[in-house]
Amino acid sequence: MKNLETNYKFSAYDIIAKKRDGYKLSDAEIKWFIAGVTDKSVSDYQMSALLMAIYLKGFDKSETASLTDAMLFSGSTINFEGVDVIDKHSTGGVGDKASFILAPIAHAAGVKVPMMAGRGLGHTGGTIDKVESIKGFKTSLTLKEFKEAVDKNRMALIGQTGEIAPADKKIYALRDVTATVDSIPLITASIMSKKLAEGANGIVMDIKTGSGAFMKTRANARALGKSLRDTATRFDKKMLTMITDMNQPLGEAVGNSLEIIESIEVLKNRGPKDITDISVELAGAMIYLAEITKTYKAGVKKAKEVLKNGKALESFRDLIRLQGGDELVVDDYSRLPLAKNTKEILSTNAGYITSIACQEFGEHVVTLGGGRKKTEDLIDFGVGFIVHKCVGQKVKKGEKLVTVYFNDNQRKLVEEIEEEILKQNIKIKATKPKVLKPLIYDIDENPLC
Repeated sequence: MKNLETNYKFSAYDIIAKKRDGYKLSDAEIKWFIAGVTDKSVSDYQMSALLMAIYLKGFDKSETASLTDAMLFSGSTINFEGVDVIDKHSTGGVGDKASFILAPIAHAAGVKVPMMAGRGLGHTGGTIDKVESIKGFKTSLTLKEFKEAVDKNRMALIGQTGEIAPADKKIYALRDVTATVDSIPLITASIMSKKLAEGANGIVMDIKTGSGAFMKTRANARALGKSLRDTATRFDKKMLTMITDMNQPLGEAVGNSLEIIESIEVLKNRGPKDITDISVELAGAMIYLAEITKTYKAGVKKAKEVLKNGKALESFRDLIRLQGGDELVVDDYSRLPLAKNTKEILSTNAGYITSIACQEFGEHVVTLGGGRKKTEDLIDFGVGFIVHKCVGQKVKKGEKLVTVYFNDNQRKLVEEIEEEILKQNIKIKATKPKVLKPLIYDIDENPLC
């Protein structure tokens, strides 16, 4: 990246042009621009232009730090007392509903969990969109209410409020619709501005990599991990990072209400193995960072205990009730909004599943209305997919591969999706894949950044 020394006259146009041409932005320029986003003196189309310039030309470490700080201090911040206040963040994937599982597990093990989550971004589903499929669940707490809820109940889940990193809230929505999501500096600033503002003293970071992740390669995932840890270091926060696989949907359910159901099934000890295993590992990391156990492995053991004995399920039930939601959904899934129609997609030949186009399944959910194409789009909680098979499994001709949940007016659309799934999204070959990708690639157990 080129450097440019100049007597700079601040204007959105000039800053956009400077980054477009590959020059480094100063701390003052970045903070002036982000302040303009917050007070609306900088327009959405100007911020979108800068996002694309950053995406194409990049930000170095100091620019990323300036952007993170500007977004963090665009709003209010809070602090919690104690080393046991730990949050987790995932960089996003398809079928990634782990927050609804690991947070209750960690809470049941004694961790204080302040969760501030986002809405859908690109092809990935949003934690807030998913939990709002539970009737009455209130995610729009004020910062004061959030802090009081965490202090009193030791766990709360909210969406990003206008008080917390308001610049990021605006930028987050613009990234979603301008194809600028998968940028390491933008991801770092977005994640860390929220996590630092919410006051957690430690963060477990789940960095997804693969075809369904924003970080397509492990090298990029490691680079993002370093960027996140550099930021944690500047603010004296503990961080444990994992790089995990997202080359196929996590679990079987993809779609808002369907993922809530699957999360509850995991908490009842009868969910899919992959989402169960990764949730336990992440919860174990939270328990370890909270210093409830002396080692990460001991944290995982503790997580398994509270999952098996039902305490984690009760923590999730309590969370729903305490935030105004219909806790009866835990025992009666019909109380969740589900599309009326289902379509089973059957295998047209026998063999072994060699690949599942993960990102495409996320995009199919968006097409059905379960995600957003425009910032103002409403979410359909009831549509989605159950992917019955995973990579490496043997299938027979005519065997069920996928079940689609859809609305009456979507029959033609579902036919098109079915054709794409059978011809492109799920590959079946006669021979079994020789090497299956691990669920977890790397774990950095050192919390000292």
